[in-house]
Amino acid sequence: MSTLELLSEHACFGGVQRFYRHASMATGTPMQFGVFLPPQALEAGAKVPVLFYLAGLTCTEETFAIKAGAQQHAARLGLALVTPDTSPRGTDIPGQADSWDFGVAAGFYLDATEAPWSTNWRMETYVTEELHQLVGHHLPVDLTHAGIFGHSMGGHGALTLALRHPGQYRSVSALAPICHPVDCPWGEKAFTGYLGPDRTAWRTHDATELMKQQQQAPFPLGILVDQGLADKFLQTQLRPEALEAACAQVGQPLTLRRHAGYDHGYYFIQSVIGDHLDHHGRTLLADRSPLAD
Repeated sequence: MSTLELLSEHACFGGVQRFYRHASMATGTPMQFGVFLPPQALEAGAKVPVLFYLAGLTCTEETFAIKAGAQQHAARLGLALVTPDTSPRGTDIPGQADSWDFGVAAGFYLDATEAPWSTNWRMETYVTEELHQLVGHHLPVDLTHAGIFGHSMGGHGALTLALRHPGQYRSVSALAPICHPVDCPWGEKAFTGYLGPDRTAWRTHDATELMKQQQQAPFPLGILVDQGLADKFLQTQLRPEALEAACAQVGQPLTLRRHAGYDHGYYFIQSVIGDHLDHHGRTLLADRSPLAD
């Protein structure tokens, strides 16, 4: 278990927003993440439910903490928020920063199988194993009550990791997610580079395809997805109608809210973030005390 280096700490809504760095075994690089601990987590002996937020293309571990306005809702509910970076950084892979939608800040929350990316680009292992265990060991969070959500590429990550790791996350939601990456330019570019040309492998990292394979609803209490109708990526990249059809096919309850006038950015996220934390809180707080040991 690696140690955590505290980079900064900020009082926030009665709790604390922190940023950490550590040496990652999964990626072979230093990795940074943010964590908001609500006031309930600062009491002696307390552990609180935890939400993992996965950010989108070009973002870092700081983006959500600075822009989303989520801490006030997390403080109200007693939820910790963990925000990893979106890819490894600091490697010497040629061309790693040539594109904004591939390489640095574009890890797509999967473990790459194609050279040269397969050595370091192991974001699925990082998020679901290393980071999960790290925050459980070092921070006052209850991993038996964990949820996951994300935006855009991170919405793709939240949906796919929740489906690929049944039982690890009790709740899931997404904001303007890439729902069907095997059939959009972002996904085709990333999956070709990270996974190779075999589309069979691609389908195992596609939320729509994974949902179609379910024998029963994996999240019977429901999945929440919000999508802005003025989002310039809606038609070509995001494809929420594909996920909607797949959920209907297997009986998975899905609340897909379409919002006129809203685009892809963080003003949209600010507008609906409270609903997402309430969605997770209903599941994560249902059968426990917020101050469970």
